[in-house]
Amino acid sequence: MPIDPSKEEDQSDLQQRRAQGEFVRGVSGFRHVIGQSEEFPAEPHRYHLHVALNCPWCHRVTLARNVLGLQNSITIDVAFPNRTDADDPQGENLWQFAPDKIASATGAPLPECTHETATPHGVRLVRDLYEAEGSNERSVPVLFDKKTQRIVSNESAEIVRMLGQQARALGSTLKGAELPDLYPAGPDNADLRAEIDALNSAIYTAINNGSYKAGFSSQQDVYAQAFAAYFDMLDQLETRLGDGRPYLTGATFTEVDLRLFPTLYRHDPIYYIRMKLNGARIVDYPHLWRWLCRVHALPGVADSGSLLHCRQGYFGRSWNGVVPIGPLKPMPYPDAYDHPNLAAGT
Repeated sequence: MPIDPSKEEDQSDLQQRRAQGEFVRGVSGFRHVIGQSEEFPAEPHRYHLHVALNCPWCHRVTLARNVLGLQNSITIDVAFPNRTDADDPQGENLWQFAPDKIASATGAPLPECTHETATPHGVRLVRDLYEAEGSNERSVPVLFDKKTQRIVSNESAEIVRMLGQQARALGSTLKGAELPDLYPAGPDNADLRAEIDALNSAIYTAINNGSYKAGFSSQQDVYAQAFAAYFDMLDQLETRLGDGRPYLTGATFTEVDLRLFPTLYRHDPIYYIRMKLNGARIVDYPHLWRWLCRVHALPGVADSGSLLHCRQGYFGRSWNGVVPIGPLKPMPYPDAYDHPNLAAGT
């Protein structure tokens, strides 16, 4: 901790690659760690999350908050899934706290959306949190210290890791073995940590970030490479789960399961269309589908995300702004995740 920066996307020739149509994710600038110094101690009711439920990187941290029993200790604000448009007086493409804004998918406000509550100013834009620190970043998630009014971290992988390592000190309500050990410590678990690290890296490259490479790059060859890598990794994971193990590293739910889930949760209803990843659905992979349903059934997981926010965020501000209704077969989502027997071949 922090996560090895070598696992982040290569930033070389950044402007040229983006100008040529490649999607290149930037590097998060706030990398403080709870519990490593007096500056940000691990204590309950001090920290806050600013998230958007359509964002898969935010979904990682809301998952961690929920599965670690930190709902009562770490407060949260939820941005509207659509960022500002060109008519906004502050500019476009900015995450906004707008609980009264009407979602085109429903014709009504989204009840999960909130005002900003961690600062005394109730800021409207996530950008304002960064500007108070002299930064021009504008991304979510943001882990925020309510006591010092400072940003702790905006790197989702590191937020997940620190919440897992400090869950009890941060006020988890889970007792004993109820609290999952996402990244087990100690010399006896060195091989397991190495396996988690290797899987995290491969899944980030091919699936988590690879889905964005496919969906948002405008170069045909970059898309084709990302498409191939994505489905090759799905095949590898399907084979891995084919030995009967319930989770990716064996008998217990770990960080690698948590980090894979947000992307596969979005695949059938969102990414199959929006990210042009129409090679197959997850329901076409029997072992992966049952894994997805198994994780979805864990306490707190279903409440950590929203496919309605995803539909609104991915489709409501792109293409022509019309939000798809389906898929309806084999069953509407997310209800389908309660039915592991829907998988092909079962």
